[in-house]
Amino acid sequence: MTEDNTTPESAPVASGTPNTGSDVPPDHLAINPRSPFFDQDKLQRGVGIRFKGTVRTNVEEYSISEGWVRVQAGKTLDRKGNPLTVKLMGPVEAWYEDLGENPPIAKKD
Repeated sequence: MTEDNTTPESAPVASGTPNTGSDVPPDHLAINPRSPFFDQDKLQRGVGIRFKGTVRTNVEEYSISEGWVRVQAGKTLDRKGNPLTVKLMGPVEAWYEDLGENPPIAKKD
């Protein structure tokens, strides 16, 4: 028996916005509970993010249609004690990690 070594890069792509369906992550999602784009149910499923071709695990917020991710800037905190973040521009792809090795990927056309 051989193993299937597929990665999310070879997975089916769900393109276009807005993304609909339960197997495709939302266009905009944040991990901060105070954000209007926070959704606990979707975050519990585990969302994988690829930014500029590299899988990132430190993304605080993303927008597929606008093409950016927000990541923490070191250990710096703002005056309210929240992590200071930086917005990085580039192509963003997202998928649910609970769907196994070949999940549908949401990305901009």
